[in-house]
Amino acid sequence: MPQIISLDAFPIRLPRDLAAARGTAGSPTGLAGGGDYRWSAAYPVLYATDFETAIVRVGLDDGLVGWGESQAPLVPEVACTIVERLLRPAVLGAAFDGSATAIRHLWDRMDLTMRVRGQSGGFLRDAMSGVDLALWDLAGKIAGKPVSQLLAAQPKQTVPLYLSGVTGGSVAERAAFAARYAGEGIETVKLYYETDWRDLLAVADALPAGMGFAVDALWHLPPERAAALARDLDARGCRWLECPLDVEDVAGHEALAAAMTTPLALGESYRTLREAAPFFGCTKILQPDLGRCGITGSLELAAAFGGAVIPHVSIAMGPQIAAAVHLAAALDACQLCEFNPLVFDTANDFLVEPLVRRGGDLAVPAAPGLGVAWNDRGRQLLGLS
Repeated sequence: MPQIISLDAFPIRLPRDLAAARGTAGSPTGLAGGGDYRWSAAYPVLYATDFETAIVRVGLDDGLVGWGESQAPLVPEVACTIVERLLRPAVLGAAFDGSATAIRHLWDRMDLTMRVRGQSGGFLRDAMSGVDLALWDLAGKIAGKPVSQLLAAQPKQTVPLYLSGVTGGSVAERAAFAARYAGEGIETVKLYYETDWRDLLAVADALPAGMGFAVDALWHLPPERAAALARDLDARGCRWLECPLDVEDVAGHEALAAAMTTPLALGESYRTLREAAPFFGCTKILQPDLGRCGITGSLELAAAFGGAVIPHVSIAMGPQIAAAVHLAAALDACQLCEFNPLVFDTANDFLVEPLVRRGGDLAVPAAPGLGVAWNDRGRQLLGLS
């Protein structure tokens, strides 16, 4: 049986045009201050000025290599250090036949590295998830099948997309940005609430006929006004309201969900079932991030949740995006996947075979594993050539 002989991680940092990215996933806000990491002008969080992520590589003694990715939009060196210093001893030398059982064993083993020390989430899970995606990539290559076919007997061949954010300096420009993608077949756009609620509603009202919308409040709706604001969304048939309140406010989310008809969507902030389960009673849509939960953890979350699933995709390169679409293809409960054009194009710049969007759908990669291979530019980025 093959053995794991190498585990490496690569912090990635790429320059990006913040003005062009503003209003889209991973870059929804103006930034204040200087330096590589700056406070959002609207949200209670730091953002990076660059495009940052962490790529993971797992190698077998028979020459096969699997690629994964951790969600690491800030300080990717942290996830990479955990992979190489803490997780490498847990997986190196392990026999690996590509079975789901073998992957689960290694997932649990990685989880145990720091559990008794009280560290079972956060950056550790991000690092674990990068390794997990690489192991699933290897599993598909061993079986000669795409990952979606390892997860389901008859997975979907394409997954519908929703547009994650709009750019532009005015209501008309942002509505026009959405209309361009509506014309290509995308039926839903997610709008980010920054500071002006009336402005957000104006964009929603200016969308082309037939295009639905969702709202991501990024954890900062005023609690005392949240129910009233949600009624504005109810009146417009909003598809979902995402991350409205503080990430730990179970009671607040329960009360808000009871006061509105718009479905509540949560999940990107939670890496474990223990973190997410308290919100299951009020959440209608679960949004696991594959770079934070892995495929293994996302399957566990989806099974326990039992409802609609839409993978969260923010700053990501090929392995994360491919993993999200494979999961979406495999789960009956998943009928959408998040799509950010700027992130998508950045990821494709480094792939031999680009991920393929056909109008409003993303094709599920058909090659064995995740279907991701680095082109010369990608190999140079990773220091492989």
